[in-house]
Amino acid sequence: CPPLGLESLRVLDSQLRASSDKRYGLGAHRGRLNIQSGLYDGDFYDGGWCAGQEDTEQWLEVDARGLTNFTGVITQGLNSIWTYDWVTSYKVQVSNDTRTWEPCRNGTEEAIFPGNKDPETPVLNLLPSPVVARYLRINPQTWFPNGTICLRAEVLGCPLPDPNNIHSWHSQPLPTDKLDFRHHNYKEMRKLMKRVNDECPDITRVYSIGKSYLGLKMYVMEISDNPGQHEVGEPEFRYVAGMHGNEVLGRELLLNLMEYLCREFRLGNPRVVQLVTETRIHLLPSMNPDGYETAYKLGSELSGWAMGRWTYEGIDLNHNFADLNTALWDAEDNDLVPHEFPNHYIPIPEYYTFANATVAPETRAVIDWMQRYPFVLSANLHGGELVVTYPFDMTRTYWKAQELNPTAGDGGFRRL
Repeated sequence: CPPLGLESLRVLDSQLRASSDKRYGLGAHRGRLNIQSGLYDGDFYDGGWCAGQEDTEQWLEVDARGLTNFTGVITQGLNSIWTYDWVTSYKVQVSNDTRTWEPCRNGTEEAIFPGNKDPETPVLNLLPSPVVARYLRINPQTWFPNGTICLRAEVLGCPLPDPNNIHSWHSQPLPTDKLDFRHHNYKEMRKLMKRVNDECPDITRVYSIGKSYLGLKMYVMEISDNPGQHEVGEPEFRYVAGMHGNEVLGRELLLNLMEYLCREFRLGNPRVVQLVTETRIHLLPSMNPDGYETAYKLGSELSGWAMGRWTYEGIDLNHNFADLNTALWDAEDNDLVPHEFPNHYIPIPEYYTFANATVAPETRAVIDWMQRYPFVLSANLHGGELVVTYPFDMTRTYWKAQELNPTAGDGGFRRL
């Protein structure tokens, strides 16, 4: 059975309860798989559920809001940079009314499931046999000796039709939108891009900017009224997604954008026609295809937040590009701008071009791509939080966590 939706937020906060909690920021509503903590200790939105007491009577409860065939539980520890807290074993109990609770059994004995050995690695436990109920409780029995009772969880279960409500028997309505809303692995991503290219051959072109460490091609979809040609006065625009391989949202948005621009152009949508005829658009949906495939094979629930985030070599592409900010600021401090050090095009430092420099092939491919095409604007889509950053995405004072360092184009970036 699939996840009920603690991680995806399909399960609402009102469907989660707990025996106790340390404080609101560690309440039951935070006991969701892969949820992240804030930067500060005591954050209002912290990285898991933590019981307010330390005994074997504590529990985290999920209300499935209807009869459900429960088949398994996935757990993690608390996401925190300050403490180490996770549950090492637990029981599972089910109920139809929250008054009478039945433990899951392994034969005649209550089943005790092995928990976690670290805060982040998800652990899946399938129930000895599926159990039909409305409510499920995770009941911690032991926890990390130097920590306390904290966990994040996902519950696997298949909703069953309510025999007392005939309206619930009907299946969910199918989407009517023609866009392909689902996760696409590497093979499916290539198929979608080819399909869009076949559907709109006059305004699209698929090309590769290089290969990943494992040899997967990094495909780009170009959308323009004259694909393959740079036209004087027509701005080149770039969207990049999948820099962190397991961040899916940007990848799917760009794939859907390809479909949308193609179909709306054919329908004569004036805004889309203007974009396609007056802009040369380049979409790179997967900058880190190796990382995506690594996470895809395990699935969101079992891969954790870090699996596939980095490249196969373990490089975080988000921090793999050359630091050009510091070079500019040093030149400004030494009065070298602009007569000796240009501030309109900052050259890549020599050390960065050495063969033994720790630069991923994916990073080099994107840099070469940027040098071949005169992009005037670009954006990099990440997933996980609602954040927007723009140049300079770095503090000038190295020991400050936050500092405003606007570029000359700050007003334009803010408007965009």
